[in-house]
Amino acid sequence: MRALAQKLSTRLGAAFAAQGLPEYLGQVQGSDRPDLAPFQCNGALAAAKLAKKSPRDIATQIAADLDGDPLIASTSIAGPGFLNLTPSDAAYDDQANALMADPRTGATQTSAPEKLVIDFGGPNVAKPMHVGHLRSSVIGDALQKLGRFVGHEVISDIHLGDWGLQMGHLITQLQEEQPDLCYFDEGFTGPWPAEPPVSIDDLSRMYPAAAAAAKADEARMKCARRATAELQAGREGYLVLLRHFIAVSRTALESDFDALGVHFDLWKGESDVHPLIPAMIEGFKARGVTEESQGALIIRVAREDDKKEQPPLILVSSQGSALYGTTDLATIVDRNQGINQDRILYVVDQRQSQHFEQVFRAAGKAGLMAEDRLEHIGFGTVNGKDGKPFKTREGGVMRLSDLMSMARSAARTRMDEAGIGQDMDEAARSDVARMVGLAAIKFADLRNQRLTNYVFDIDRFTAFEGKTGPYLLYAAVRIKSIVRKAADQGLTGGKILPQSAEEKALVLALDGFDGAVHGAWDKRAPHILCEHVFELAQAFSRFYAACPILPEKDDAIRASRLSLGALTLRQLETALGLLGLQTPERM
Repeated sequence: MRALAQKLSTRLGAAFAAQGLPEYLGQVQGSDRPDLAPFQCNGALAAAKLAKKSPRDIATQIAADLDGDPLIASTSIAGPGFLNLTPSDAAYDDQANALMADPRTGATQTSAPEKLVIDFGGPNVAKPMHVGHLRSSVIGDALQKLGRFVGHEVISDIHLGDWGLQMGHLITQLQEEQPDLCYFDEGFTGPWPAEPPVSIDDLSRMYPAAAAAAKADEARMKCARRATAELQAGREGYLVLLRHFIAVSRTALESDFDALGVHFDLWKGESDVHPLIPAMIEGFKARGVTEESQGALIIRVAREDDKKEQPPLILVSSQGSALYGTTDLATIVDRNQGINQDRILYVVDQRQSQHFEQVFRAAGKAGLMAEDRLEHIGFGTVNGKDGKPFKTREGGVMRLSDLMSMARSAARTRMDEAGIGQDMDEAARSDVARMVGLAAIKFADLRNQRLTNYVFDIDRFTAFEGKTGPYLLYAAVRIKSIVRKAADQGLTGGKILPQSAEEKALVLALDGFDGAVHGAWDKRAPHILCEHVFELAQAFSRFYAACPILPEKDDAIRASRLSLGALTLRQLETALGLLGLQTPERM
């Protein structure tokens, strides 16, 4: 279905065309002065030069053309030629009931669906997830949900970091601690142990110890690099260890992602594409896009019109190891073969922008995929109140699981303070606290333009007032309560007949859903949908304060308002779901 603004734009476009002017001048938008009218058109100002008339004269002609149109109740001209437009009651009625009849409450689907891969999450094997993984996970998940909702085929891939120097560090640390394990015996041919020699706690302890030892001792660093090279060369014992490390890590990662409410279609890692690298490099050589430089194999990606220096992408280091850029290119090869996607989105920290520019240019130069089909969806950092990246009180990086626990605890405290959930049993209250805490963290992240940094403030995020996730959940639950009470009283909804200013404003807020969904997807900007959801919740709050639903004596008005509330709930829950927020049944 078409939004009211689109219908008005079509009508005004015809009015401009009748004056011999381009139809696009009839574009209608929400008013900058809603106290004057809900919509405005600024086309007369742009038309003045074309028509060689004053914009006010053009606006007067357009207004005359619109006189008596069933879509428009009134027009007025402000300033030099701004057209203010007020829809007719019939237009409000038709739009509200069309939204109610639409299972998607007004959100349309794309006419050009694509097959997309969204690469996000990106945790490293053997390292616990921390606050730095929050934004990629939350933004990436919102984008995969939005992409599917607008009609694209979306495949999400976690892209595990399981093939770099950290694997060499772990192997050398394990050998230091347990040198007699069979994995280090080059003469051992199997059978290999089925059970891993380490736990997730072991891995969490071993990696920092190994990295610190290598930093302090060059000989230890050489051992780690040698182990990495031998792993990548196919040493069997090391490959078996790698599979153990991945299996142990995945169990912990799945637990963290489940708690965050984030799920992936694919759990592939860098190690999965390593077998493709030799043939890929030979293909690059045959294509003439590689060259040797100081013992390394590189692809030059600099261009004459570059405003800043663009270093080459290193395919193979002078030590013979594949680097991150190499595995990223091999991952494109793998996806081309297994998925044959139209586009790949990489949801990764903005500080990696140069890396992705190198990879995308190299991919285009090597004929893997057109550069404009590869997108880096960058984002800013989560900071503490000191403006620096968020840390624990001890100065360390906070684990994601600890962050989630903090959010649940803060949500529970807020619920107790507000007297929310007092009539629930302990299990139900805990589950609501989980949903509220998760909504607090996710909405606080997504409401920001993704490239901006934001300050982590759990007290502000968990408040039930203001632009927060808990406020939105409470708004939805309040409508659920109204709908339940209506059903208990045997009341049903009917045709929506908006009469008051608050009812009409709520219809217009609902009518903005399609624009918000497509704006959020097209711009890869979930904050646009966050803004819509918050404005919708506020519009309902104003409507509910001014227009009683259940106490209303007039049956038709009560049925209309009940339907309007139910419609708002459907759209709220749909939008919150796209953002990854789960709504409780009660609070």
